[in-house]
Amino acid sequence: MIGAKKRPLTSRKFQSSPERMHRGEYLVHAVAKCMGCHSKYEEKAEHQKGEPPVLLSKEGAGAVLFESADAGVRIVGPNLTSDPETGLGKWSDDAIARAIREGIADDGHALFPLMPYEHFRIMSDEDLASVVVFLRSLPPVRNELPPAKIPFLFARLTLGVPQPVTEPVPEPDRLTPATQGAYLAKLGTCTDCHTPRNSRFQPIPELEMAGGTPMGWGDGAATANLTPDASGIVYYDEAQFIEAIRTGYVGARTLNSAMPWWEFRNLTDDDLKAVFAWLRTLKPRHHKVDNTEPPTLCKLCGKKHGFGDRN
Repeated sequence: MIGAKKRPLTSRKFQSSPERMHRGEYLVHAVAKCMGCHSKYEEKAEHQKGEPPVLLSKEGAGAVLFESADAGVRIVGPNLTSDPETGLGKWSDDAIARAIREGIADDGHALFPLMPYEHFRIMSDEDLASVVVFLRSLPPVRNELPPAKIPFLFARLTLGVPQPVTEPVPEPDRLTPATQGAYLAKLGTCTDCHTPRNSRFQPIPELEMAGGTPMGWGDGAATANLTPDASGIVYYDEAQFIEAIRTGYVGARTLNSAMPWWEFRNLTDDDLKAVFAWLRTLKPRHHKVDNTEPPTLCKLCGKKHGFGDRN
């Protein structure tokens, strides 16, 4: 009942530079896929090869991500542009930084953890400064969005999620492609979708990155098993992985647009190779998931997905 943990805001400002602007744009558009939640896109599962979903609003102007009147839920991706009334125009640099890594808004309320600030806690101080500098550069777009609605119990549970960042966060370990890939995958929140959760909404450790989470637009889809198991993507090579992310296709099969390949395709070849190298270090997890088959209950993850009854 005492509220979320938070630190006081400071007066720190992040100096803009061409290097920070370039890095921040890359992190926002390629790594952290910010615009996937903070812009409105056409909701459909299929797409033309290499073509992303259609943007229906100004980029970064925010969007209602999910709404159910019956459940009393509305999830909103706020306006990130510099508009002073509906965006971040009146937020200080440290307020934006605190929201990104610590999950506390300018007015002190806890952000719903669909905003992946738990993952962003590892974002280095320099990368954080670059993101803030880039967000500051977004042209103002006035977009009045409805307020978020979270059921009381979930709102109370959310208060326990934010944690202050009070120590410097250094640059990540880039000694090997796999360690660089681990940092990128964390900021890209890959585990949120590809590691199924139990009935208590906790990740199932035995199925780390083994897929099966139902999601998606259109008829929906379950996330793929990305581990190097026979039921996963052991048959992928580096070139095939890069082609899938660049085009949204695996051979003739389309990736559901809920998989933000259309943002991850902005990663450099070296960074995509690093992510693939990290995937190769994962423990193989046997978990059959096939979206071309009708959904059946899976005893391993407790979800319904194609080939669920074969696990």
